Amino acid sequence: MNNHPFHLVDKSPWPIMSSMALLCLTSGAIMMFHNTNYYLIMIGIVTTIMCMIQWWRDIIRESTFQGLHSIKVIKNMKLGMILFIISEIMFFTSFFWSFFHSSLSPSIEIGMNWPPLNIKSFNPMSIPLLNTMILLSSGVSMTWAHSALLTKNYSQSMKSMMITIILGVYFSMLQLYEYMESPFCIADSVYGSSFFMSTGFHGIHVLVGSIFILVSIIRLKKLHYSNYHHVGFECSAWYWHFVDVVWLFLYVSIYWWGG
Repeated sequence: MNNHPFHLVDKSPWPIMSSMALLCLTSGAIMMFHNTNYYLIMIGIVTTIMCMIQWWRDIIRESTFQGLHSIKVIKNMKLGMILFIISEIMFFTSFFWSFFHSSLSPSIEIGMNWPPLNIKSFNPMSIPLLNTMILLSSGVSMTWAHSALLTKNYSQSMKSMMITIILGVYFSMLQLYEYMESPFCIADSVYGSSFFMSTGFHGIHVLVGSIFILVSIIRLKKLHYSNYHHVGFECSAWYWHFVDVVWLFLYVSIYWWGG
């Protein structure tokens, strides 16, 4: 038995394996863009998913079956998630900084206009507004899931999480359709690059958040959660609400004001 409340993790192959998989993924993305070679990026995607599944499996075993996550460990894990979300906020802040820097004082290279000449921006009252309503609704259903979990209504919690995932997938499908119908591309001046970088990375976060909630549903179905021990679910809820708030800023600044 340890004489301290901390969890000293066992040796694991997954950190170094995940690093190699991510290196393969990013290198494959570069090869895909420059040489239209998809082999390395497919290997990177498969190996990254395999590392994620097995690393998460080990963490679930440590927390749920081995009882290694004490109250102190849980507090530290929550703090780690908060710091991660703060780092993501800084990440999106850089995109907003770039957007407002270019839009508030358009340079002569883009005609001193915003949006630049010959770029037709999206109608903010169309698909973007629908996506805003979808994400806000998904935030409500995620809060409902948390409330149901606290009152031990696990069936209702699972149903509301399923609603959240359905809304997240619907959002992703609408964004894909919007990209396919876009009258401009990422190479169309600073407007196209800032638009697709910011909204595209947010779209990736929606996909990651949907997977996060799906894992929580599977764990709830296996009775890994209780009304007082559900750190994994709480982290997924925090992450999803962060995605909601970022989209509100994206909609107001890029679609409505910047368009």
